[in-house]
Amino acid sequence: MKILGISGLYHDSAAAIIEDGKILAAAQEERFTRIKHDNSIPFNAIDFCLASANIKMYEADAVVYYDQPLLTLDRYIHNVIALAGESDYIVNERLDDIIFSRLAVDRRLREHYGVLGREDKLLTLEHHISHGASAFYPSPFENAAVLTIDGVGEWATTTIGHGQNKYIKVIKEIDYPHSLGLMYSAFTAFCGFKVNSGDYKFMGLAPYGEPVFYNAIKDNIIDIKNDGSFRLNLEYFDFYKGKFMTNDKFAALFGGQARKMESRITRREMDIAASAQKITEEIILKLARSAKNITGENNLVMAGGVALNCVANGKILKEQIFDHIWIQPAAGDAGGALGCALYAYYNKFNGERIITGHDSQNGSYLGAAFSNDEISKFLSQNNFKAVFFDDDQKLFETVAKEIADGKVIGWFQDKMEYGPRALGNRTILGDPRSEKMQSILNLKIKYRESFRPFAPAVLRERVSDYFEMNTDSPYMLLVANVVENRRLPFDKEQFLKNYDDDMLPVVNAKRSDIPAVTHIDYSARVQTVDANTNPKFHGLIKEFEKLTGCAVLINTSFNVRGEPIVCTPKDAYLCFMRTEMDCLVLENYLLYKEQQPKLQNDEDWRKRYELD
Repeated sequence: MKILGISGLYHDSAAAIIEDGKILAAAQEERFTRIKHDNSIPFNAIDFCLASANIKMYEADAVVYYDQPLLTLDRYIHNVIALAGESDYIVNERLDDIIFSRLAVDRRLREHYGVLGREDKLLTLEHHISHGASAFYPSPFENAAVLTIDGVGEWATTTIGHGQNKYIKVIKEIDYPHSLGLMYSAFTAFCGFKVNSGDYKFMGLAPYGEPVFYNAIKDNIIDIKNDGSFRLNLEYFDFYKGKFMTNDKFAALFGGQARKMESRITRREMDIAASAQKITEEIILKLARSAKNITGENNLVMAGGVALNCVANGKILKEQIFDHIWIQPAAGDAGGALGCALYAYYNKFNGERIITGHDSQNGSYLGAAFSNDEISKFLSQNNFKAVFFDDDQKLFETVAKEIADGKVIGWFQDKMEYGPRALGNRTILGDPRSEKMQSILNLKIKYRESFRPFAPAVLRERVSDYFEMNTDSPYMLLVANVVENRRLPFDKEQFLKNYDDDMLPVVNAKRSDIPAVTHIDYSARVQTVDANTNPKFHGLIKEFEKLTGCAVLINTSFNVRGEPIVCTPKDAYLCFMRTEMDCLVLENYLLYKEQQPKLQNDEDWRKRYELD
């Protein structure tokens, strides 16, 4: 039985296809259209998934959409009624979006494909059930507590559920407008970052500050109960009115108007980030304990956009609330496409769930792949010069030496990742031992703010030699501190005292023997690399370890700021040539920058990609 799942019309549209519970393929629409966070109906991703399953749309046994448009309309109507005389903007600007997009998704899909599966019917599923299903069913657990936290889906913003074999039951729910995701996004926007794409920047800024606004937030903005439930004080927010996230009262609480995008980051923004992050962690920890108490389970699975807050996830792990945690790597709306397909298989069609002791996400390597033959054709058609390695080990040795010599490498291998993280197949790599590599990658390769941290990819068998953890973290969703014996003294207070508008001195400060992946608070967003899941990436890191004694590489997504992660060899080559990357690896082909012809009639990509 082959089931197609679809998410779309909010942000991060995606498609996924499964066969008898096995995940065949999944991808976000942005990778094909090159529009970051593309929220359109994901026709390209759907076509990719259907081709991966070797079927046409009419041959799918079921087609499922991850949201209930009528429930979303119900929320919209109640929101308009509650606003009364202040509803003009939301009516004028959002009505078409609700009526002609979400309610018409069935019609628009049918217009494009003719029929929707064998039954010619679009099944729909509630948003938070789709999220929960995306986390529970691929997890290695037969039973688990299910925690989903996001901005909003229909009405729900936070749910605690219970997964048992193939059934999921929602037990507790917090409804709109009380939303941890929307609160976090409001702070993100106030500090001058873009909602839905700048939240991780806001999280990365938090360690630079001090939580001096913690009490102000708790006293004025949010009421938090011991079980993790909460209520927002809407006097400080405008998101429910549709146009802005916050208002003048919010600004007054934090000493002035919001920071303009791309302007200087001040101590205030650092301290706001630290304070909002502390509040968020507090709520998530309380919710996790509630989930434990309610379900009695020793395992936790998580999804929803807030589940991408890897700092909070690391705190759950450190607090040992649960024995085991599994987080959906495509935790945001993209993952809903997979969740709704899996839920339909197990619940509507009574499929059998087989637990193997390992997750079934396949490393989240579920996207498009290109063979050496396809890459050879691409290179020859364009007269691009490359060296071919018919032996993987020789390739690993050559690339490892280039990295050790300070080169920055674009690494393009096998199937593209599903979710927002590059996990070793569409990745930019560098030497973590260089204290200057973080700012080099940020300013000369990614063209983004210098303070943003990079993730370490570490051999799974060596993770506890570098970080205060000894568990799998294949999806870069857990933060842990660098072990004590690798740290170097660093005076954060002195930095904050002397800070003017230049973060480079602190970014380049050597805080450990792997400084390029060590954040200002000695933390790191860890990716463990297993030989069974990704033998090529593991082999490269292993070779780098043989050469240098270091079992870690910098891993950052293969893109520039505002661009989706690369999908095709052409995407990768263009990104390589537009930046100061030194080498590009396309499967077994190695390209050196100085050997390539100058790009002809290349568009100004900085104008094409919106700043995130």
